[in-house]
Amino acid sequence: MKKTGFYSVCSGFQSVCLRLFFVALFLMLVNMNAFGQTAYIANIGDSSVTVINVSTNTVIDTIRVGTSPRSVSVSYDGTRVYVANIGSNTVDVINTATNSVTATIPVGVSPIGICVTPDGSKVYITNYDDSSLSVINTATNTVSAIIPVSNSPTGVAVSPDGNLVYVTHLNGNSLSVINTSNNIITANIPVGHGPECIAVSPDGTKIYVSNSVDYSVNVINAITNMVTDTILVGSYPQGIAISPDGTKLYVAIGGDNSVQVINLATNVVSNPIAVGINPQGISVSPDGSKIYVANSDNNTVSVLDPLTNTISATITVGWGPISFGNFISSYSQPSGIPSPSFESDAITLYPNPANTILNIRNQSGIRNYELGIIDVMGNEVYHQSSNSQLSILNSQLLSIDISNLSKGVYFYQLRSDKHSQNGKFVVEK
Repeated sequence: MKKTGFYSVCSGFQSVCLRLFFVALFLMLVNMNAFGQTAYIANIGDSSVTVINVSTNTVIDTIRVGTSPRSVSVSYDGTRVYVANIGSNTVDVINTATNSVTATIPVGVSPIGICVTPDGSKVYITNYDDSSLSVINTATNTVSAIIPVSNSPTGVAVSPDGNLVYVTHLNGNSLSVINTSNNIITANIPVGHGPECIAVSPDGTKIYVSNSVDYSVNVINAITNMVTDTILVGSYPQGIAISPDGTKLYVAIGGDNSVQVINLATNVVSNPIAVGINPQGISVSPDGSKIYVANSDNNTVSVLDPLTNTISATITVGWGPISFGNFISSYSQPSGIPSPSFESDAITLYPNPANTILNIRNQSGIRNYELGIIDVMGNEVYHQSSNSQLSILNSQLLSIDISNLSKGVYFYQLRSDKHSQNGKFVVEK
């Protein structure tokens, strides 16, 4: 493919540029292997978060947080972790570059569920004992709204486009649908008894709810807001998580000390996979290669291999790990090749890995950029100048359709006459 734009300075990608490219590729791979995906396990019994390197399945840090942390949500760009502390009525914000708490935000009474929006601008928290939903503005780390909801709100999830929030009500046997633009409840959907956790399909068309009392998972059509199927599972289903390709649903079965896998094409349940005692939270790594299960009664995390449905590792963590929510990051450290003339956190990409849409957020305030994306062979596969749609980036956000890109690693560069920002992202299919 012909190279255009800023790559033309390489004179047809001659030898010097080629060497620089492979140096960049080497640095990228080292960075990915060193930092990669990271898991954050909330331990309700000792008020801590255990940090695990997913590549090596080793504990790399322990972070002290508020009283009785229960749920975790990692921002899509991997730079922040939000922890709901049910015992201190707070949310802690963890900076993943330093593994330190940078803010503690008071919320409602008994915060029990938490979810950050895809664009990273808001965090939603269910407050169990005062029947409310707190909304945090992540730019200011303050509560920007309090939404009254039905009794005993528990789980919370956000649609992939960020337009809707879903909330389960443990004692109300229902799921609320909330419009994020006006904070108005648009639907209340009857579900099973004791609904707790929620998962949304990658395309946003289906919602899955675990019902702890009647041992089932409801399948809900997100367009019609109707339950289309009820899948019987084991005793006391808790956390649920969907594979990145949307083909499997993993359910932590607290009463059976197991994980069950549901084929989402047929809604058929596989044989249970034995894990630790009383599994609660569960997350799938962004590349789909590992499933992490928090076992609250024996202080471990089971690591499952999705190809064999067997345990590949067992990791000892803090006391009483629950960790409901998405607790695995894509990249826990700044990615890409840093430029000394550019702010290190000026550009964020999410989700990473991506599938169909890549979002680029600009916080630098510098205008007149060109954007180029190249593959690992040095071919420019995308180019856009600031006199076109890229002008959106100058104010806040640009969304790029990458559905035509093949699975793999890609480089990006944003540059003006005086500044440049280089980095990488992964496309998964």
